[in-house]
Amino acid sequence: MPELPEVEVSRQGISPFLVGETVKAIEVRTPKLRWDIPFALKKMEGQVIRDIKRRAKYLLVETDVGTALIHLGMSGSLRVLEAALPPAKHDHVDLFMMNGRVLRYNDPRRFGAWLWYEPGEAPAVLAHLGPEPLSDAFTAQYMAERAKKRQVAVKTFIMDNKNVVGVGNIYASESLFSARILPTRPAHSLTLAEWQVLVEKIKAVLAHSIRQGGTTLKDFNQVDGKPGYFAQELQVYGKQGEACPECGAVIHEQKIGQRNTFFCRLCQI
Repeated sequence: MPELPEVEVSRQGISPFLVGETVKAIEVRTPKLRWDIPFALKKMEGQVIRDIKRRAKYLLVETDVGTALIHLGMSGSLRVLEAALPPAKHDHVDLFMMNGRVLRYNDPRRFGAWLWYEPGEAPAVLAHLGPEPLSDAFTAQYMAERAKKRQVAVKTFIMDNKNVVGVGNIYASESLFSARILPTRPAHSLTLAEWQVLVEKIKAVLAHSIRQGGTTLKDFNQVDGKPGYFAQELQVYGKQGEACPECGAVIHEQKIGQRNTFFCRLCQI
C-alpha cells in the first residue's frame, strides 16, 4: 500500500509535467473506485493546473475552479505518459493535457479515489488530521502531550492519523527500531527524551525513503516505472526470523492493532 513517502514521490514525479499546463480532457472509464467518481471533475477541462500538493496520503490537484483530490488506495499508481499510448487493464482515469501528455491512474484493487472540491470547500476526508510528520508542528512535546494517559501501544499511537499523518506500517516499524523503542510499550510510558528520539527517527526515516523513491514491496512503482529503492534498506520490516542488523538476535513478528510488526527484543526496550 502506498504510504506517505510513496505519495510524495508520486507528487514530485508528476508535478514537473502538469503544473502550469492546461487540461484538455478527462476520461473516466470506471464510474466508481472507493467512492463514486464525481462528474464535476469535468470542470477541470480547459483549466490550468496551478499546483499539486500533498496532505497526508492525498494529492490535491489545484485549479482556479476547484481541486481534484486523489488517493492511491491499496494499489493505485500515477504515470505521466504520451497521450497516444492506449490504456491498459486497470487504467481507470486519464487526465489529458494540452502538451500531449496524459496523467494515467491505474488501480487493480479499486480502493483509491478521485474526488472534487469547489474553491473554499473543506474536504471532509482531510478533517481531523494531525500534523505532517516532516513539518515543524510535529514535535516531541506535542506527541508527549497527546500520549498522556494513553494505554495503546506506541506503534498504534504513531500510526493514528489523528496524532500524526502518514506514519504507515512499514515506517512505524523502522522508526521504532531506529529509536530502540519496543513497539508494544504503552504510548504514555515514553519519556520526553524518548519522544524526542522517536520524532527525530520518524522524520529521518520518512525523508530518507522519499530520497530513495519510496518502498516497493508489491504494488508501488515511481512515476517513471522504477521501483522504490528504500526496500533494499529495510532493517526489520519483513525480516522475521532473520538476524538483527545491530545485535544478531532473531527479528520477531507480532500482530499489533491487527498489523504485522517487526522488532528486536534485545535492541528495543
